[in-house]
Amino acid sequence: MDSTVKHIKIMFTLLFVSIIIVSCGGNKPQAVGSEDEIIVIADSADYLRLEASLYETFSKVIYTPQPENLFNLTRRPYENLPQVKGTKNVLLIGALDGKGLASKYVQSLLDSTVTEMVKANEEFVFNKYDLWANGQLVMILAGSTLDELDKKILTEKDALLHYFQKASNQRLAKRLYNPSFEQKDIQARLLRDYGWMIFVQNDAKLAKNAPEDNFVWIRRAMHSDMERWMFVHWIEDATPELLNEDSINVIRNRLTQKYYVTSDGNVHVTIADDQATSYREVNFLDRYAVMANGFWRFSNKSGGGPYLSYTFYDEDTRRIYMLDGSIFAPKYYKKKLIQQIDVTLQSFVTRDSVSEKRYNSLMSVLEDEDDDSAANL
Repeated sequence: MDSTVKHIKIMFTLLFVSIIIVSCGGNKPQAVGSEDEIIVIADSADYLRLEASLYETFSKVIYTPQPENLFNLTRRPYENLPQVKGTKNVLLIGALDGKGLASKYVQSLLDSTVTEMVKANEEFVFNKYDLWANGQLVMILAGSTLDELDKKILTEKDALLHYFQKASNQRLAKRLYNPSFEQKDIQARLLRDYGWMIFVQNDAKLAKNAPEDNFVWIRRAMHSDMERWMFVHWIEDATPELLNEDSINVIRNRLTQKYYVTSDGNVHVTIADDQATSYREVNFLDRYAVMANGFWRFSNKSGGGPYLSYTFYDEDTRRIYMLDGSIFAPKYYKKKLIQQIDVTLQSFVTRDSVSEKRYNSLMSVLEDEDDDSAANL
């Protein structure tokens, strides 16, 4: 069967199912609960059989440097489904040969066409967004048998995790990108002077603006015990050949050794070479990018923390961009702070991606500032 036709049938089937499930209508509530909790509806024996694979997929440990799970799994029996319909992340698990209530429920959601696909091991994951609540992801994992489902989960674990991470990031972005809490004047200057813009929250400061090095440093919660640092650096008339691990490390260290320094100039920031840095090729805002996750430290080894960066080539401007975020919060767990800074980095846009209406609105902010300055002369 043609894959396009197959996916259309699956989408139609789940749409039909969702209409049945929410047939009462009315306004949906906003999804509630922790961003990092996934409620699993599964029969107890089935969950026990799949538990190791589910933890490997969704609860993998990251080090910030404290060990933290990406998501925490909480199993609930099928009878508790009405109580969890309003939560942000829901995972329904069932096998076609299962006899438990959760499996029977999953079987009831699949029509004959989709059931045959599951039997043939062609499909096993079905996502429904905003099913019972706004901002919610309900994922259905269905297998012909538990053994087959277990294999599928491990084979597609990165994609399965990504669905929940993306949904969480989208929810966080809606909260962060609030027009009431943005500094339009800073954003407007960056767009006017450099041809790019990033979301700047109201508690952030433009700590360094160095056009000679094409470097901008934005600092949140300055002089607190929960600092977040972001910088944007760009290289003009560049080529994609710089998108390699060695070049990325050299560029980052050169910039932080010059700009991330103590007031007396004796201590600077560098990549912690005794900690592993991971590199991944990712799609960042529809561009090929190299994502780095690692740790920084002060040169006197008095402190440090995690950082992440995206480095990519922009064909339209022929620039290499490096977008970098660091956390300095020695007293706290940092997983949620890393997510916040990651989502903020993803607010980056270049001039050609900004609508004329938005551009003119931002430029009017600068005009108003110029008028106020002239009036005060």
